[in-house]
Amino acid sequence: MAVNKRFDAVVVGSGAGGAAAAWRLCEKGLHVLLLEAGPRFDPTRDYTLSQPDWERHRFPEPPGSQGKISIAPLDRLDPADADLRSWNRVVGTLVREETRQAMGPGYHHVQGVGGSTLHFVGESHRMHPDAMKLRSQHGVGCDWPIDYADLEPYYALCENLVGVAGPPDQGARWRSTSFPLPAHPLSPPAQRLVAAGRPLGMHWQPNSRAALSAAYDGRPACNYCGNCNRGCPIGDKGSADVTFIRKGLGSGRLTLKPASPVVRIRATASGRIDTLDYLEGKTIRRIETPILVLAAGAVQSPRLLLNSHGRHYRKGLANGSGQVGRNFMETLSWNSTGLVPGLAQSHVGLQSDAICWDFNAPDAIPGLIGGCRFNSSTQEIGFTGPIAYALRAISGFGKQLKDGVRASFGSALSVGAIAEFLPNEETFVELDPQKKDRLGIPLPRLHSHLSRQEIERLKFMASQSRRLLKEAGATELVEEFGAWDHFSATHVFGTCRMGNDSLASVVDPHCRSHEHSNLYITDASVFPSSGGGESPSLTIHALAVRAADAIASGTVLPPSRRGV
Repeated sequence: MAVNKRFDAVVVGSGAGGAAAAWRLCEKGLHVLLLEAGPRFDPTRDYTLSQPDWERHRFPEPPGSQGKISIAPLDRLDPADADLRSWNRVVGTLVREETRQAMGPGYHHVQGVGGSTLHFVGESHRMHPDAMKLRSQHGVGCDWPIDYADLEPYYALCENLVGVAGPPDQGARWRSTSFPLPAHPLSPPAQRLVAAGRPLGMHWQPNSRAALSAAYDGRPACNYCGNCNRGCPIGDKGSADVTFIRKGLGSGRLTLKPASPVVRIRATASGRIDTLDYLEGKTIRRIETPILVLAAGAVQSPRLLLNSHGRHYRKGLANGSGQVGRNFMETLSWNSTGLVPGLAQSHVGLQSDAICWDFNAPDAIPGLIGGCRFNSSTQEIGFTGPIAYALRAISGFGKQLKDGVRASFGSALSVGAIAEFLPNEETFVELDPQKKDRLGIPLPRLHSHLSRQEIERLKFMASQSRRLLKEAGATELVEEFGAWDHFSATHVFGTCRMGNDSLASVVDPHCRSHEHSNLYITDASVFPSSGGGESPSLTIHALAVRAADAIASGTVLPPSRRGV
């Protein structure tokens, strides 16, 4: 097989980490090949928010845009925790089995140019500084080998490139510069939560959002359609395709290949990653990898490493510690929704536009270690049109149902919460021993277990959400769902943990493999902890750009070469 030698670096995966790394390497003068397993989305074709039947369509799933996974049997549900069971007013109990069930695919991601940033709401959060020191300060989990101060300049750089809109202050998350754009105005449901929170001692503020509050860098301001997670057709949401990838392509040094899944990564006996094989059309191609940046996500990155085993690396690449696939952390989430008489237009405005950080620090929840955040989630969970009310909130048939929807539409108020997930030995990613994809590669098999700490955090989130809705004037709850009985992970972390100790981690503080000097990993798999509810995209960007700077500063650049 012929080997292509035309690039200075190869990046696998074009989501938050791969796109940011590719852009920065191009900016530093390297010629980069960016391989993406999924397709390139066309916003005007794929995002149908302008169509009359928009509410019937969630985020599109064109061929090749979903990587297959398998999920091992999940926890048995303890009836003593039944107050955490998912339900709504129309369907009733959503999980009737005695074990936890996967909601939809279980792992919600996008395989495509831009990765899951195409589907994300656009929350743009810095990690709480104390959440990076769980082991040393609280005796649980794992410390990051870097501090908040190491990431702060990269946070600022990425916020300016993406165009993040946010408030003047976010408490412990100190800043060297202000957000590039002012915070978005609060929607009607967010305003109601802010008011309801005051008597409870909750402090709400505008959320920091990768959505433009004013025209910026050639992109238009947000039109407040309230459907960011169905795909943004106008380009104001700061997904990786319209930010890092656009700028990388503009440099002339980035070659992007969508629909090109990597089949295998190859290393020499000395430890150097020398080539990888990827599929282009129906042809397997081999490319030389002077530098390899792996950013396929916390599920697919360990899968590729584990599958690339060989005579010299029988446990897979970068896995001398046995930590590849371990320390998997999923999304610990909760949502409660009530109907509030007198509340109008709750379907209007930006998704997740208000947030409460009061319980985000690792010791902020009484009696527990590991924090959480609360946010306005009415639009995020889909109460943006009448169909959602009819299917989830208003019971009855015929005229009774129609009258109920007309009377209640715009009065739904939802509170969302996401919390810390502490690593445990029963939650990990491995290769499925039986199931394979069309290329014959074993599927990643996800194992998940909720410890008592996670369940107690969920109980706190549910209790606080219900208190808040009652204070807001909700006369009845119409829907609740959460991670206790639903495995439904969007933010996943930890399967290639970062650390100083090569026996207990996969990559070093600059995201470089302990075993392979030219292999870097720049996705959420390197997170030693999940944080207390922070959305990870901004931290992934910052880590990836920091890693790219380390690559560029330590690399003697070869003569300029153009990509294929």
